[in-house]
Amino acid sequence: MTSGTPPAALGAVAEVVDAQGRATPVPARWRRVRSWPWWVHVLLVWATSRLFTAAAFVWTATHQVANPWTGANPSYQEYVGLMFDAGWYQRIAEEGYPAELPRDEQGVVQQNRWAFFPLYPMLVRAVMTLTGGSWVAVAPTVALLLGGAAVLVVHEAVRHGAPRAVAARPGLPLAAVALVCAFPTSAVLQVAYTESAALLLIASALLLLVRRRYAWAGLVVVALGFTRAVALPMAVVVVVHAGVRWWRARRGDGTFGRRDALTLAALAATAAVSGLAWPAICGWVTGVPDGYLQTQEAWRGVRQVVPFVAWTYVPQYWLGRWAVPVVLGGFALTAAVLLVPAARRLGAELHAWSAAYLVYVVAVIEPGSSLARFLLLAFPLAAVTAGVVPRPAWARRTWFALVLALMLGLQVLWIRQMWQFGPPSDWPP
Repeated sequence: MTSGTPPAALGAVAEVVDAQGRATPVPARWRRVRSWPWWVHVLLVWATSRLFTAAAFVWTATHQVANPWTGANPSYQEYVGLMFDAGWYQRIAEEGYPAELPRDEQGVVQQNRWAFFPLYPMLVRAVMTLTGGSWVAVAPTVALLLGGAAVLVVHEAVRHGAPRAVAARPGLPLAAVALVCAFPTSAVLQVAYTESAALLLIASALLLLVRRRYAWAGLVVVALGFTRAVALPMAVVVVVHAGVRWWRARRGDGTFGRRDALTLAALAATAAVSGLAWPAICGWVTGVPDGYLQTQEAWRGVRQVVPFVAWTYVPQYWLGRWAVPVVLGGFALTAAVLLVPAARRLGAELHAWSAAYLVYVVAVIEPGSSLARFLLLAFPLAAVTAGVVPRPAWARRTWFALVLALMLGLQVLWIRQMWQFGPPSDWPP
């Protein structure tokens, strides 16, 4: 469905023009489907993709041996509600956060709940209280519903935030949604993880910023700061948005007064404070000012959190002498994705988020098995991927079908290889 096209107009279309310029009739059933509201199309894509992912989880669960979270051959709900980090979120929902950081005999901080943000588990806890449901029943369901809301907002963020890209590639918002749903690690959008909530809040913040609903954007950014450690790059997006508005005003395209400048400065500050709020709360409650950083270090091979430094030693562990060329090649490919014409056609906010978020991820993480999961939140790159081949129609559809099939295949592989735990220890997804 082409975004912005009235449903009635779509329903009235009786024929299409093929690559040779010949008119061919469109079946009446397909015309009816195309006339449905955009949100129905989005939810159909979401539901279909979740059934596909659920089948992959069920298949993988049949091969799962007993592990620290479940018995052998767990049910679907147990598998997506208890494995890996889901266990941490369950403890937060049921027990809260410790007042003291756990330490070993040498006084070194150990892995603990402060590494995980509170909004999602507290939301699940509230639903559990209201419904009387168990964590296994409620947590994945909440994630699934949040994911459904997220893809609806993703559609609108692309439609409003990338008008040039939408004009160049018909149906881009829905295509972007489909690629987000098919992304290999999008499986986490229906497990007891925070990606669903984070994707919803990020897409909402970008959409509200594009539509200049700054007060609402501020509330969303505050919530984002208690969902995942990704609020800081949103401050960069706000600054870019302000810069674009100022530049356009200088050219006579719109206005940008003192009130606008102050409002956006406050919004950027809100994003910055939101990004630092949870580490500050951790330090205040535990009495250890850098308790959050010490907690993060507990998950690292080298106990230090210094921007970008992890890329100097982790690739050496995985790739040996190939580390430098592979890392440089990966960075070059990422830069190329951000600079291709399809990326430049994105609106400033979506483009800025993609770039700022990727730089932030590279700066703060220790690259490992969770990196692919973190990339899911750079959702505007789905629009870039779908928009690489805008025309002709047959080439656009062929490219999209190939990418979609590849992603779905990789999703099954990711679930089987990463979600299946092999005792006594394994890499987390």
